[in-house]
Amino acid sequence: MGWSANRRILVMALVLTGLLAVAASVAWFTGRADQHNTPRSPAATNSALASPPEPTPDGRTSGLGSVPGPPQVAEPVAYAKAAARMLWSYDTRTTSRDQQLAGMRAWMTKETEYADWASVAGQVPDPLLWSRMADQDQHATATVTEGHFPSAFKQALADNPSAITEAYIYVVTVNGTQRIGWSKGGAGAEERAVTLAVQCRPDHDCTLAALAPTVTQ
Repeated sequence: MGWSANRRILVMALVLTGLLAVAASVAWFTGRADQHNTPRSPAATNSALASPPEPTPDGRTSGLGSVPGPPQVAEPVAYAKAAARMLWSYDTRTTSRDQQLAGMRAWMTKETEYADWASVAGQVPDPLLWSRMADQDQHATATVTEGHFPSAFKQALADNPSAITEAYIYVVTVNGTQRIGWSKGGAGAEERAVTLAVQCRPDHDCTLAALAPTVTQ
């Protein structure tokens, strides 16, 4: 279920105190205007709330089809690039919608006060559309071309360096290409971009906290 606007504002204040006092960050945690998000079934979303299985040695999450497990990375841009690649990749031939959601859940921070799961789960098509995609054996792979801290984030960090120590959440924008294929040789590609909130506490691997409803460069 989505968060209320008041809770999103509270989380923004706790997470990004002084760091993201810019219009883009306000839209991030309070906005619901991401046109690429599709409605989610509450039952399907709730099924992904359980603790996910541990990643296997080959980087995939056991029992979750094609969804890769999160990497053991402690650098925000590197983790964001891996997360974007995961978000833009899927394979309806081997992975159910519930598996896709559970696999994505494994990338999230366990600090619930900073996690906006709704913004991440909203990237998965609704059950009916996923079923139709599966009928066509639809699958996608992604190539990431670059990742960077948006200029507004870098300026806010320069203005108040100590603010990051509240939650150690970094804003990263990633650009890349998604290639989609389906049955009978169909294929296509499009440029993609996303702004993510990545939590990287000292001496811990990074995790995903949220996706922005709009891309911030």
